[in-house]
Amino acid sequence: MPEPETIWIIGASDGIGAALAQEWAARGAKLVLSARSAVRLNALAASLGPGHIALPLDVGDRASLDAAAGQIADIGPIDRIVHLAALYDPGKIADLDPQTAADIITVNLTGSFHVAQIAPPLLRQGGQLALCGSVAGYIGLPQGQIYSASKAGVINLVESLRAELAGRIDVRLISPGFVDTRLTRRNDFDMPAMISPQQAATAIIKGLNARRFEVHFPRRLTLGLKLLRALPYWASLPLTRRLTR
Repeated sequence: MPEPETIWIIGASDGIGAALAQEWAARGAKLVLSARSAVRLNALAASLGPGHIALPLDVGDRASLDAAAGQIADIGPIDRIVHLAALYDPGKIADLDPQTAADIITVNLTGSFHVAQIAPPLLRQGGQLALCGSVAGYIGLPQGQIYSASKAGVINLVESLRAELAGRIDVRLISPGFVDTRLTRRNDFDMPAMISPQQAATAIIKGLNARRFEVHFPRRLTLGLKLLRALPYWASLPLTRRLTR
């Protein structure tokens, strides 16, 4: 029987991260669970049974991540690191508070950069590093605002990382569509092809166990957006402009 995997989930306190933790724990993995909320992390770790570690941190604070990495180094080589933590604030660009915009960039993009730097030494040879973009990063959409821009940056970052770490680390990109979480519940527009966190977790695990670089779901949404991204601007911009109506 193979040894159970050791997996570090960053952004595990609720939503997709908590659902992933529940699914992987049910499959026998040993988990390190991170997010900013120590209370929620401790409750989740306790609900999963013995052997799981709650390790609070803030991905926007490099010192916090470095301290967490130091503790994880004592555990031994990690099989997978999955980074999901993000901030989101819906609305048009003109309406967004500048400090909120800065915080979103710090957590979503700079936080992913921090994880990309500290993760490789913690992973076993051939271990897996998965960072979370979004289908919102495929193309500029109405009300995507700075969140979409930050996720476009994450996609670019992961593509670069895939090339830089080829042969050493299995780098993957996760691109969810609309998932029913506390973040998407703030939206005041129709969200097509909405899925549950449990469905998202199942899709992520299936994708990360397969060979494709990008895990994107649900495909009835993502394939259409990929087609829109592939079009020349003269064709795609009029289509996206219609979405503002």
